[in-house]
Amino acid sequence: MAPLNRRRLLASSLLGAAATLPSAVAATLPAPELRSSDPDRYWKRIREDMFYLPGWRSFLNNGSLGLVARPVLSAVEDYLRKAAALQVNGYPRWGYETLDEEREEMAGFLGCKKDELAFTHCATESMSVIAAGIDLKAGDEVLITNEEHPSGREPWLLRARRDGIQVREVAIPLPPESAAQLADRVLSAIGPRTRVLSFSGILTNPGTIMPVREICTAARAKGVLTVVDGAHMNGQIPVDLSTLNCDYYAGSPHKWMFAPAGCGLLYIREENLDRLWPTIVSGNWDNRKLGAARFMQVGTNNRAIFAGLMAALRFLQALGAEAVYDRIHQLARRTYQLAAERPWLELFAASDPSLYGSLVTIGFRGKDPAPLFRKLNERRIWVYQSPRLRLACHIHTRPEDLDVFFETVDEVFGKRA
Repeated sequence: MAPLNRRRLLASSLLGAAATLPSAVAATLPAPELRSSDPDRYWKRIREDMFYLPGWRSFLNNGSLGLVARPVLSAVEDYLRKAAALQVNGYPRWGYETLDEEREEMAGFLGCKKDELAFTHCATESMSVIAAGIDLKAGDEVLITNEEHPSGREPWLLRARRDGIQVREVAIPLPPESAAQLADRVLSAIGPRTRVLSFSGILTNPGTIMPVREICTAARAKGVLTVVDGAHMNGQIPVDLSTLNCDYYAGSPHKWMFAPAGCGLLYIREENLDRLWPTIVSGNWDNRKLGAARFMQVGTNNRAIFAGLMAALRFLQALGAEAVYDRIHQLARRTYQLAAERPWLELFAASDPSLYGSLVTIGFRGKDPAPLFRKLNERRIWVYQSPRLRLACHIHTRPEDLDVFFETVDEVFGKRA
């Protein structure tokens, strides 16, 4: 049997159970010394051993839907098999269960209390629960940015249509000059009727990291509730909800945390737990003793997804979250440099690397991107296709994936304007 296959079998045997600890996961990874001496080789080994991604695929669109790691899929499959055989304690589902142990573990990673955290299906659902559940009346204003994902904008527009609230956008400079400029732009837009400030912690299209703590702290001082769409935050940058000072937070672990699609995060600051109305309800929806778990009383759902979520968290911790953040940021800086070398490419990311994590967005000055997208598809290079081209690298991204992308760009448009 080839060494690679032995490694994969070992990973599968150790990581199949949802209860696997990060230490057991770490035993299947390459030696940490390799990460220091030859990081490209180390992360290539991670790609080969821990992901199903074939060698011929260049995947540069992790920001839309991330890849499920091998141990995560093993945990989902293992739970489904045990559930089918009723080799589990209690009903093999969620939607009536509070999942206390899982929430306790996830809360420790996120820097919040277990009773402030609920599991949902995705950040879109979390944002909808927040927008629908806050008491607002006609004429009250919700302030958002002009760079919000539809899931961060449309729930508020639904409230505007239904209840007569006002939704106003503040324009974000692209590229931004500094975190201070971003904070000032948002905070100076707060008006006398602003009741809620809702914005993305990392802007979905340009990839800009917003100064969340500064904005939320200042908004709180003005009596304004803050909602953070953190769909791109968990797994891309460090997140400590206890220090962000936001009132509500929505997360998507299926993007950057290796989790399967179908799981999301909802944070409700403790003082707001009794003030937010649930959107989907079953029994116990008004049991205040449950804390945030009363927002999980949504009916029968597939619990195997959350076995995968916990396996994903443990996989991230085994890799070392800081090591992951550093690697993907290095790849983003390489992306920025390669784009900056081509004067006919327009950069929407900040020149200050502290203002982006792994997302770098570029545009083509006066160029039609359609021929490029066709060529990228032919070469199996997966990117986010829109007028702005967002490149989103993760640990399974190889430096040569970026090289091939920019070589294709040069081939289509030429190396000079």
